[in-house]
Amino acid sequence: MRTRLRHLRHGSRMFTWRAEIHHVRGDADCHRCIRVRVWGSGKTGQALQADLLSLAWPARWGACATDGSFPTSADVRALIMFALRVGWQPERRGGTFALTEMQHAEAFTLTGFLLTDRLRTPHGADPTQRVIAAHNLRQRS
Repeated sequence: MRTRLRHLRHGSRMFTWRAEIHHVRGDADCHRCIRVRVWGSGKTGQALQADLLSLAWPARWGACATDGSFPTSADVRALIMFALRVGWQPERRGGTFALTEMQHAEAFTLTGFLLTDRLRTPHGADPTQRVIAAHNLRQRS
C-alpha cells in the first residue's frame, strides 16, 4: 500500500507529513493510535514524530473496530507549532524529534487526541485509563 504524503505551509516553510493508523491494547479495550511524522527540510532533515491516542469513547463494538479518528491539517499544524516551541529543529540533518507522553503530554493536547508512548514502548501509561479519564473530564466540563 502506498503511503500518502500531505503538505502544509507554515510561514515561509513547506512541511510534508504522513499519518499511519495503528492500534494499541489497553487493560479493557483496544484503541486507535495514529503515528504522525513531519519533515520541514526534506527527508534528510530532522523528522518530528508524535503518536496520537484517539479519545473516542465509548465505542459500541470496541474502539479498534469502530473508531474512525484521524488528525486534520489543523491538528498537524498544532503539532508543528508546539514542537518548534519546545526545540524541534527541522533544518537539522538527520534524526527524529519525538513528542512523548512522558515529556510533553502535560503541556500539549488536541481536541480528539492525547500523546502516547504506548506505541513505542509497553511501559507507557494504560491507554484505556487515559481515554476514560479524558472522557469523564469532558463530561464534567
